[in-house]
Amino acid sequence: MKEHEAGVSVADLCRKHGVSDASIYNWKARFGGMDVSEARRLKALEDENTRLKRLLADAMLDNAALKDLGGKEMVTPAAKRKAVARLKEGFGMSERRACKAIGCCRMTVRYETSRPDDREVRERMKAIAQERRRFGYRRLLVMLRREGLVVNHKKLFRLYREEKLAVRRRGGRKRAIGTRAPMLVPLRPDERWSLDFVSDQLTDGRRFRILAVVDDCTRECLALIVDTSLSGMRVARELDRLITERGRPRMIVSDNGSEFTSNAILAWADQNRVEWHYIAPGKPMQNGFIESFMYRRPRGRKWF
Repeated sequence: MKEHEAGVSVADLCRKHGVSDASIYNWKARFGGMDVSEARRLKALEDENTRLKRLLADAMLDNAALKDLGGKEMVTPAAKRKAVARLKEGFGMSERRACKAIGCCRMTVRYETSRPDDREVRERMKAIAQERRRFGYRRLLVMLRREGLVVNHKKLFRLYREEKLAVRRRGGRKRAIGTRAPMLVPLRPDERWSLDFVSDQLTDGRRFRILAVVDDCTRECLALIVDTSLSGMRVARELDRLITERGRPRMIVSDNGSEFTSNAILAWADQNRVEWHYIAPGKPMQNGFIESFMYRRPRGRKWF
């Protein structure tokens, strides 16, 4: 610009500096009348303005991309990989920029797991959970091991959470577990036993419970166990004593009480190979033999 102002023609300047005449006129329009320091200052301001505009455009694009993802928390690596793929496909982002936008490490996105998908365990676990809707992962573990599927309890808990089979906590409502198949009338003694609890109160106000065991074929009361507390382990011990005296039944019928659905009873039924049938919730008539015995039981001291 100084040379042009000194009288050098545009053609000579173009030949000397190897630029076009359009560039000369463009520079003259932008920097005409300025000294070198002022031109450098203007160029620096223009570069800074361009950089800020680019940052603003990138921030607006990142905000639009995050809004497109729905604002959901991406916790698992699979969810983060899916989000990165969506940003790359829908917004043309690079992998590096997409990972930075969602706060994800690139190694997490690029990692390819070599862990098996455990399809057989997942399908069988979902089938059992559908049949026994109030069973948690510990009871599902007992059922799977009973079928010969050996799996670690921590791994099963991870699969249980991934399949979203967690049981909702519902207080004061009847538990719906167990099979719903109709039962046949037993034809031989000790083929099927029925179990049930009954509660009563002493004259001093103390409460106690009674576990009754009835043979469905002979209608015989096999045992009456009385105590202030009867847990699942105590029920298992009493059943062991009865089996020692009378032999092992093919099936045992009960309601869905916490004692009968405990891990102790599940393990006992598995070890002794006894089929345990749970009646439907709110249907005591399905366990009619023991209910009839309880209705006809004597009152007062004659009970003992």
